[in-house]
Amino acid sequence: MTFRVAFLNLEQAHRRWEKRRHLIVEQLADLAPDIFAMNELSVPVQTGRWLQTKATERIGRQYALVQQTKTNSGSRVEGEGVLTRFPILETGNLDYRTQDYVALVARMEIERRIVDVYVTHLYMSRGDESLRVFQVQQLLEWIDSRADADAQIVCGDFNAAPDKPAAQLMAETFTATQSAPTAFTPLANEAGGVAHEYWPRMDRSIDYIWLRGGLTSTASEVCFNSPDPKDETLWPSDHAGLWADLDWV
Repeated sequence: MTFRVAFLNLEQAHRRWEKRRHLIVEQLADLAPDIFAMNELSVPVQTGRWLQTKATERIGRQYALVQQTKTNSGSRVEGEGVLTRFPILETGNLDYRTQDYVALVARMEIERRIVDVYVTHLYMSRGDESLRVFQVQQLLEWIDSRADADAQIVCGDFNAAPDKPAAQLMAETFTATQSAPTAFTPLANEAGGVAHEYWPRMDRSIDYIWLRGGLTSTASEVCFNSPDPKDETLWPSDHAGLWADLDWV
């Protein structure tokens, strides 16, 4: 059975969330993923629960929601999340003990096989690469400690292009479904200020769907990459996303 995984960094509830959230739902409905991983869920606005409700309504499938907030003061601000139509057997989380960053895992049963789906968001692009490498080291150690799954999927904004050490360390044992540019869109705020004004538009691949174990990608593309037809500055998020169709080897 082929199933679909999608991922998007939501940009919390910043930059006209009330106006752009319909773009996420419309494009999510077109994709109809079986698993939807998310970075930067807004805790105050409860964007994860809102998307769970809308996805269930629009796609006609019941989605379960797993969320993990950041640690310390970040726990009141944002977190990671995943929507899934598959049975959830277990959940867990990892505290990187660096800058409040975390990872979550949701163990799912897919065709009587066990798949661990990880969602994480690594240290910012303008920050020290060594910190992202340290986070990947911790992530891989955690994944290896849970090696009884049939396959692993890791989704997230790694803030590292494929040629950077953090991404290269992941690539030693995982395979990325693709490395097309996902950052940054021309999403603007009410005053016209564009997100990440210090970077060029859509010139870097920093978001990933990584695979390990008995799964292979049969197709993968960039998604959430279309603006509002009436406003070219209004995008689903400040990043584009990714989707991948996966099948058992």
